[in-house]
Order: sequence, then structure tokens, then C-alpha cells
Amino acid sequence: MKAEDIKRTAFAIPRHSPSYPPGPYRYVGREYLTITYRTNPEALRRIVPAPLEVLDEPLVKIEFVKMPDSTGFGAYNGAAQVIPVKFKGEVGGYIRLMFLDTHPPISGGRELWGFPQKLASPSLHTDMDTLVGKLDFGPVRVASGTMGYKHSRLDDKATHKTLGAPGFNLKILPHTDGKPRVCELVRHTKEDLVIKGAWSGPVSLSLHPHALAPLSDLPILEIVGGVHVIADYTLALGTVVHDYLG
Repeated sequence: MKAEDIKRTAFAIPRHSPSYPPGPYRYVGREYLTITYRTNPEALRRIVPAPLEVLDEPLVKIEFVKMPDSTGFGAYNGAAQVIPVKFKGEVGGYIRLMFLDTHPPISGGRELWGFPQKLASPSLHTDMDTLVGKLDFGPVRVASGTMGYKHSRLDDKATHKTLGAPGFNLKILPHTDGKPRVCELVRHTKEDLVIKGAWSGPVSLSLHPHALAPLSDLPILEIVGGVHVIADYTLALGTVVHDYLG
């Protein structure tokens, strides 16, 4: 294989059979249970990377996500810890930790956007009148959340604004000597977002300590509320908004 052919056709690892295809990456019927809680503001300031800024209200979101239909990635489940932040006056969410249950979106998410993803066992399902989200890391239950199923309909326009806010990832890729070759703050957005439904209801959330899935480092002081959303959107490729090595 000639060098120019490698350069022309290179996309992802492995070269001869990448674990995910080129985009666009469209999600259909993506379902969220998002529970928001207040935490220790000093803990947030220690964790959130500059130049992102912590909001005045020290909030954290735990998301349990079911993805039944996604271009190239197939069907899978996820969970994440997201911190509301500001960047140059724009409000968005810093994704601190994320867990998926299958390989292609883990490798694609880390390599393209810098999503902080690990392999685990997240799930989201309906049990009679209750929406149930779980995250197991190996045999250990790390997080669990519940919500009354579709108790109160929410406004689609307000939900569109909230879900459509940008996300921020700290993308880190090492060089062959182990030092960082890429260390960037990446901003990403959702395109062609369609809200199919949004609801609220009574919620509960519990977090459990784990050395390799440290969600509970941001302790629950008070649960603020929860939302259940079903939506379609295209996950746009990100843009670098800050280069820590530049």
C-alpha cells in the first residue's frame, strides 16, 4: 500500500476495518432519564476544567440513556454525569464521566469527540408505572434512578432549548511516549433536533462509591427534579474551542 493511499483513505483504527463508519451519526428514538441534583460547590470547582466556568447554582445531572437506533453504532445504552457550565457566556454541559455497553460508540466517541467513555452496564427501562435507570460497573451498582412514568407533559420548546444546549468534552489523546499529543476542549451540538415527547414526575437517585466510576465524588445534597425525553437528532462533529497545548 502506497503512502498516498494510506493518507487519502485513513479514517480510524484499525485501518482495514474501523470499528465505526464515517458520519453523519443520526439517533432515532433516543430516550433519556435525566435527574438533576445539587452538590458541593467546592467539589465542582475542583473538577470543572478552565476555561469552563461553574454556574452560580452547583448542579449536576445524571443521565440514563437508551439508544435503540443510531447510524453506524447500532443499538446500545449509556449513562453519564454532566455538569452545567458556562463558556464565554454560553451555557452548556461538561461531560465528566460516561459509560456505554458496547465497543463501536466507545471508540468512536473517544476518538472523534473526546467523550470520556468506559465500558460498563447501563440500562433504562419501564417497570409497570416506573421508569428505571441503572448503572453497573462490573458487579457493583454505581447509580440508580427512578421516575414516575409520564406524570406531567412538558413543553416541547423549552425541552428543545435545554436538550439542544452544547456539550463540552476534555479530549485527551497520548503520544507514543505517553505524553499528551492532543489536549483540547471540544464543543459539540445536536443538529436537526426533534422532540417526540417530554415528561416530568417524582424522582429518586442514589449514587454508590466506586474507585473506577467515581460519580459519588460529587455527592447528592438535594434532588432538584427529573425529566424523561424522547428525541431524534444528529450528533454533529465537534469544534475545538481551547487547545491546552497551543
